[in-house]
Amino acid sequence: MIVNKLLEALNESTELVPDNWSKEHLFQSGIKKWIGNVVPVELLSRSVKDAVNSIVTLCECFEFYKEFPYLIETPNYGDNWGRTANYIEINNRAIAEMHYDRCSNGILSSIKLLPAIPPSAKSWANCVILSQIFPNIYGDGYNKPADVENSIYGIKLNAGYSGNIIDFSIIDKISQEEQFRAFNDLAHFHGLKTGFRTVISADQIKIAHPDSDDETFSWDNPNHVELWIDESVKLMNLGFEAMFVDSAKHIGNYDMDNYTGVGALPGFEQTQYIFNEIRKRSGKTTISIIGEKTSWDFDRFKALGFTTGTAFINGDSYDDVKKESQDLKYVRDYAPGVDVSDDNDIGGRTYEERINRINTALFAYEYPSDKLASFMQMEDLFPLRYDTSTHHLMMCNPSYSTDGTPFSHWENLFAKDDGRRYNSKIGELFSYSLNL
Repeated sequence: MIVNKLLEALNESTELVPDNWSKEHLFQSGIKKWIGNVVPVELLSRSVKDAVNSIVTLCECFEFYKEFPYLIETPNYGDNWGRTANYIEINNRAIAEMHYDRCSNGILSSIKLLPAIPPSAKSWANCVILSQIFPNIYGDGYNKPADVENSIYGIKLNAGYSGNIIDFSIIDKISQEEQFRAFNDLAHFHGLKTGFRTVISADQIKIAHPDSDDETFSWDNPNHVELWIDESVKLMNLGFEAMFVDSAKHIGNYDMDNYTGVGALPGFEQTQYIFNEIRKRSGKTTISIIGEKTSWDFDRFKALGFTTGTAFINGDSYDDVKKESQDLKYVRDYAPGVDVSDDNDIGGRTYEERINRINTALFAYEYPSDKLASFMQMEDLFPLRYDTSTHHLMMCNPSYSTDGTPFSHWENLFAKDDGRRYNSKIGELFSYSLNL
């Protein structure tokens, strides 16, 4: 129903037709299908209706739905699915529509990119993490020059959702919340789990008030804590099942000599309460909470309520990762995972190095059930242009358009011919893994 509502809001017919373009760019592993050997502009310049046709054309089912199904359920991998998942973060702000200095509709762009994300395997899930959900503190809804900071790490609560992401031109027909729900329904139909990135450093969070100035967030204020929980629960109730927590390692003032966030962090027991409340109030036992650099002190991060975490081990050594997967094979409720790359990636890694890391993340285990979680960025599937990086696009929001149009931005944001060849090689790796 929600996907049809989105199509109607965009003045599109809800009658679906097989997508021949998708068939021409098909990668297939058994009954699992996705689009490969592409550059993102080819997807992003299509319509949302084209994307829906594509997702239904790629369906694992054996019939073509002429109208998008009414009831969509998340792929079922049990309560502890997050322990073995591949997390792929999509910077939905970076792929938003750039009209001169305006930035919007990142959720529609994310829908268009979905057909090119490999679906989940037989034994483990692939999960898309969206980089931005809430308004960023400065310049939300606008792009800025490439050397001007416009950080995605500073957010506003109590202000709805980001102008970079939501299509506000159609909210009289489909609400902000329903736009996220449509994205989640389409991702689930394509065989993906979904989640979002959030921050916990107090001075990186503002609380908006309609009749007064923004207020700086405080973990000592019970009303602020309740708002943070409620905002998270709302998103879980819209279909998300994973939450990536920035600066999570330092909760309870742990290892503060290496803390690079701004402001106070929640306490240890306070975080236990917060995560438990999110799970309890949403009624979801499947929620995966991922911590940035929550590794090594396994008992601590397990006790906090995390499912997995980054920066445990990188994918450069297949043998090292395989050994860790074997050592942790019986630890089913928490284990940190394999970094292919993270949001702090400043570029410079060769295509061969990235391919090797992805190969390790997908295959470094004795049995598929032993697999560690892995963490990738959009750039690991779709290489960026040479002079930018994942971290730069998190800190800044430049338009690379040469004529003020979204098409030009999308065309110039990513690598071109070499990016296509790389994407094809990544597709081959995933095609070997999805039936394991």
